[in-house]
Amino acid sequence: MTEEGRPAFAAERRERILDLVRARVTISLRGLAKELGASEVTIRRDVRVLEADGLVDRRRGGVALPGRIGHEQSYSGRGDQCAAEKAAIASRAARLVRPGEAIAIGPGTTTAAFARALRSCGELTVVTNSLGVADALAGAPGVEVLVTGGTLHGTIRALVGPAAESGVAGLRVTRAFLSGNGVSADRGLSTPNPAVAGVDRALSACAEETVVLADHTKIGTDTMVPTVAPEEIAHLVTDSGADPEQVVTLEESGALVHVVVADRERRE
Repeated sequence: MTEEGRPAFAAERRERILDLVRARVTISLRGLAKELGASEVTIRRDVRVLEADGLVDRRRGGVALPGRIGHEQSYSGRGDQCAAEKAAIASRAARLVRPGEAIAIGPGTTTAAFARALRSCGELTVVTNSLGVADALAGAPGVEVLVTGGTLHGTIRALVGPAAESGVAGLRVTRAFLSGNGVSADRGLSTPNPAVAGVDRALSACAEETVVLADHTKIGTDTMVPTVAPEEIAHLVTDSGADPEQVVTLEESGALVHVVVADRERRE
């Protein structure tokens, strides 16, 4: 009898799917398949059953807790998720930066990891609304950090609102490095919070190119407010767990996709 034909095995697998979704809020189907050692066809079938029971929400290429399209997880709550993948993404993204450039960096745990990877880059000017990014670059030799004004949005330790948006108006940087909460081929980069979205758009608008840093759990995920359209993403840096269909479609929209392998995967 096949795996799918054994109810006990299916029930155990679905319970494990629920555990992973609860821990990560959103996760791609490919990520679930890899975690559970099952085929994507099997995972899709399980997810349909869980959705029918009202336990998860399906979305293109992924799955989330019910009603979480507008959910914003705390900064500290996200810090330990996909840490190896974020470190690899940060290292690869740092290779896109040249000494002497002016860049913009948005909020998030991935962009904070990216900022730490820039500490030895040399002369840089960094514009940011993220306290985490500013902390990561504090004291870095040759790095000048310009922090926007604005109102503190404590969940992600970022400054938002009209003062933050006007703080970057009229500036010009080579690239904006943004993270957000979801990246999909249909809607591009998105975030659950309109105030955060407003500053992300302003940072993108002041840059010649926008670079999106997103681990595989964000690929194929849509959240409430779109910030950067798919065709406006010049580079996407993600990890090998990302949904390949989403990656290919984003490439077709014009993004240059950089796929990294986390250190733990290399060891395996």
